[in-house]
Amino acid sequence: MKLDTSTWMMLFFIFFLIISIWKIWAFLPNKQLADDDKTAESTAELKRLMMKIIKEKNGKITLEELFHEISINEEFDSKLFWRFNLNRLKQLLNNKTIEEFYKEQCS
Repeated sequence: MKLDTSTWMMLFFIFFLIISIWKIWAFLPNKQLADDDKTAESTAELKRLMMKIIKEKNGKITLEELFHEISINEEFDSKLFWRFNLNRLKQLLNNKTIEEFYKEQCS
């Protein structure tokens, strides 16, 4: 049985495609990282801490002040939330003002 060139090319293509897919799959992260702050538990912890600080200030706090207060709070785990910044805080507020978030959580 003699194979022509195009058949050999197709066989090698399929062979290297299988190897490539296996290598990509092998290096993708399959388990949760220890310092992943995007989990539901981490988000809930940040929201709880954020709400605690907002309640202490009766909803009268700016975004930058809130960020600073969260960052220096003794309950804030800086090793777990090493990526925490103003943008993450805005995401937690769900594009609402601090006053709207405060009223929504208190009602």
